[in-house]
Amino acid sequence: MIIEGLKRFVQLLILLAVQVLLMNHIHFFGYGTPLVYVALLLYMPSSWGRIASLVWGFVLGFLVDVFSNTPGMSAGSMTVAAFFQPLLLKAFLPKDALEDMTPNYHTMGVWNHLRYLTLILILHHITYFLLQSFSFYNLVDLGMSAGISFGLSWLFVVVIETLRGHE
Repeated sequence: MIIEGLKRFVQLLILLAVQVLLMNHIHFFGYGTPLVYVALLLYMPSSWGRIASLVWGFVLGFLVDVFSNTPGMSAGSMTVAAFFQPLLLKAFLPKDALEDMTPNYHTMGVWNHLRYLTLILILHHITYFLLQSFSFYNLVDLGMSAGISFGLSWLFVVVIETLRGHE
């Protein structure tokens, strides 16, 4: 458990650095910024449960907020996504999955993993951009920002997952 926690901490630091130093400077068409730090939730083992997901999600979201000057948006959206992560993971795990397996393409299957990844990213991005706009006044801009950011995030997370391989 300690080694697994250290691996998650290193992943947290890497995703934080990638988000703050690289991804925050990408603004596709002035709307979309990839939010790849959500990938930390995708790697949470099924045995960790909701409290661990909430703590890790909030801590990473808080750190992104501190370094990105986004007061509470990342922490709030990561906490919401972390709350639903164990439910989504159980919904897409194969019936014969081990209790302590780490979700990836190999353990879940490609389509189940892509659906799991997509739902967590959609949930995170909707929450993030609703917190950012804090209104439904300009739904077109809200939808464009969330949609373009989701597409970029999805693409980058799939690339990260492919480069990461399996554990």
